[in-house]
Amino acid sequence: MLEVVLYFSFLLLELLFAFGIFIYILSLLFSSFMGAPYVPTKKKSVLEILKGAGLRKGSALLELGCGDGRVVRTAVENFQVKGLGLDINPLLIFIARLKALRLKKLIVFKTQNLYNADFSNFDFIYVFLMPEMLAKLKKKFSKECKKSATIISHGFKIAGWDNKIKKVLQREPFPTYYYKV
Repeated sequence: MLEVVLYFSFLLLELLFAFGIFIYILSLLFSSFMGAPYVPTKKKSVLEILKGAGLRKGSALLELGCGDGRVVRTAVENFQVKGLGLDINPLLIFIARLKALRLKKLIVFKTQNLYNADFSNFDFIYVFLMPEMLAKLKKKFSKECKKSATIISHGFKIAGWDNKIKKVLQREPFPTYYYKV
């Protein structure tokens, strides 16, 4: 009898695991369909990218398309900034919140469309988005960001903003561009 209970318990665990994997893959497909595939910035690159931005204690950082929140979480931990992470994928936001439980007073994660976000309160905005999304956000950056704000675009240039580039961090496979709005 014990063997039957163990067998069905194990079978139930396998089904739950398979269902969890299915939901995770479905959420990644959703992100891709919405125009922002989940491609996390490598952990070893994050700190170097943030150091290059010149983050200051007490400043505010917004991560657009934050995924699991590793960039904004690293910024809060290492530079004592206030952080907000936005992503359209609710499962990734749930994961980000779990990973940042001990930082909940300094960091907030929201499921939100990036085009509806308010950029006016941030000193730094980090993006690792496709060029098409950057082109759509460029006008919003110019209109809403503080004049002293720094846009950190990892991976792709913002088309037409060559005159706003403050510096470039050359890394493989993706460079990082720092813009003054």
